[in-house]
Amino acid sequence: MKIYQQDNMLYFMREGELVRLSACGKDSIRFQASPNCEIIQRDFTLIPQKMTAEITIAEEKATIRNGHLSATIYSNGRVEYHYKDKRILREKSELTFDAGIRNYRNNQGRFWRARVTFEVNEKEHFYGMGHEATDCFDLKGCVIDLRHVNAKCTIPYVYSSRGYGFLWNLPSTGTCELANNRTRWTSDSTSQIDYVVIGGSPRQACETLTDLTGHAPEIPNWALGFWQSRLRYETQEQVLEVASKYQELNIPLSVIVIDYFHWTEQGDYKFQSKYWENPKEMAEKLHNMGIKLMVSMWPTINEKSENYREMLEQNMLIRTKSGSNRVFDFYGPQAEIDPTNPHTRQFIWEKLKENYIDNGVDALWFDEAEPEIHPEQFDNLILHEGNGDEIGLLYPYYYAKLVYDGMKNMGRNDIITLARCAYTGAQKFGTLVWSGDIPSTFESLRMQVKSGLQMGLCGIPWWTTDIGGFYGGDIDSDEFRELIVRWFQYGVFCPVLRLHGSRNGHDRTRDIIEPTGGDNEIWSFGERNFNILKDLIMLRERLKPYIKAHMDIASEKGIPIMRPMFLDYPEDEVCYTLDGQYMFGDDIIFAPITEQGSIEKNVYLPSGEWVLTKDGDVYEGNRSYTVRAELNEFVAFVKKGKEVLSAF
Repeated sequence: MKIYQQDNMLYFMREGELVRLSACGKDSIRFQASPNCEIIQRDFTLIPQKMTAEITIAEEKATIRNGHLSATIYSNGRVEYHYKDKRILREKSELTFDAGIRNYRNNQGRFWRARVTFEVNEKEHFYGMGHEATDCFDLKGCVIDLRHVNAKCTIPYVYSSRGYGFLWNLPSTGTCELANNRTRWTSDSTSQIDYVVIGGSPRQACETLTDLTGHAPEIPNWALGFWQSRLRYETQEQVLEVASKYQELNIPLSVIVIDYFHWTEQGDYKFQSKYWENPKEMAEKLHNMGIKLMVSMWPTINEKSENYREMLEQNMLIRTKSGSNRVFDFYGPQAEIDPTNPHTRQFIWEKLKENYIDNGVDALWFDEAEPEIHPEQFDNLILHEGNGDEIGLLYPYYYAKLVYDGMKNMGRNDIITLARCAYTGAQKFGTLVWSGDIPSTFESLRMQVKSGLQMGLCGIPWWTTDIGGFYGGDIDSDEFRELIVRWFQYGVFCPVLRLHGSRNGHDRTRDIIEPTGGDNEIWSFGERNFNILKDLIMLRERLKPYIKAHMDIASEKGIPIMRPMFLDYPEDEVCYTLDGQYMFGDDIIFAPITEQGSIEKNVYLPSGEWVLTKDGDVYEGNRSYTVRAELNEFVAFVKKGKEVLSAF
């Protein structure tokens, strides 16, 4: 066993392992350990900050201190962390006599299946880990797969109620166990363990995490209004017809979206001229109405694509260890592009620019961004940056970088890319994440509330859902008409208000191979609902200055506009249990109704005086209330004396 200091970092060496501890951000310590006995400086998406650490070395232990956070490593290899001299985290022995600290099993060569285990702390609660429809807010007791799939976006970060954040800085597949008998992080394939502990309150941890992973750019003002989308508009005439109707009805429309199979072949990245005769003219007409245009892009490509042979021969596609490199079957076997390859990013961007951006398209929608593969075997994938089980979680990060770099090179700053997945740091590329293809049910709506709060804690402040859910919605049913209103109310108090989905009842396909869903405009759900939804859009317009101010705070400091109650009230223990309400900025509490047939909501108000927006009544804090809200009403409170109340 050997402990030594070098270049302001603390090293520990024993048989079969080299450990390095370093200061990397405010009140933050990075832990790296390699069974190869060599630390490789591979940051992935981490942006380490230059910090000066205080290191003390004794005979049987050594300590590194960075601000209020310290880490001590003992002669048996065990590490424990203290924040303001309170122990917050300690490794757990897997064997007797305090042995079995960290575990490695060789895969092949210099890659290992590795894990680190921590002791449980009484009454500890965990939040974060990206979004997944688990219906869990407090993740204590959960086991989370570290992988991306449709409707599951893995951001390997948790915030603990004990006052620290934990970032697993490995983009490999694996497992996170926040169990009652242990906390354990496992990588399926890595050359070394790498994680960061961040000390501080929820707000402090958000700010430090953002410094370490990147700040979201300033969101374009046009993105904060109402987005109209559906599966799908088949022709440019349909797009212009819908846009014109919103204008005729004096309903502000910020963005209209063209979904998939507007193209020729998967992988061509251009409009099918049969139905999209003059995209540039269409875009100009939309712009004259004050509407931005977004178009869907998939990473799939098949042999019929005009780009397939060149991309194949120049190694721009994902390969596989065994079997065909067709990893997704959707109207024929599809390969997937490899955006971890810079050559791929440049090639694809040139196609997107020529066929979309130069024709007036304002923003792109990156679907299938996990990427979606079947079967979900990341260990079978070979990418430019490494094998899928080693770096697979990076895919959506580089997918978003593709557009951001291209737009920046054009001199564009109003960059926003809608993506079905993201990874740590993708926020700095203007990534707006949505929660994937979710069902049109009240249960699904309830889960989305929790998902959005988790994502905000993970450093991803731009997040949205398909209002009404993506599939299974019958626009003529009473249940769905109730659901669409309650979901729309929730959407008003999300970072982006976006209506999308595949609705039952219609199948206008012409000769397009993918069926088209039913109508999904706000006049599609009955006259009563139309008036309710119109009023909600107008409310969103009045709230835009407030939303913009808080989205700018998210950009500057990493504090999301949509946030758990405990972020603003960390000393109030009740706030750590509240999964059905949240803060929307500094001054608004929103409590969505997520139960079918319900016209009541139980709401807890923290300290202070709060005004119920629907009637102006004032309520005292530090207690719960049951509030009534008919279908055309919602439950929101504003801090007494705040200007935003006038928007309601």
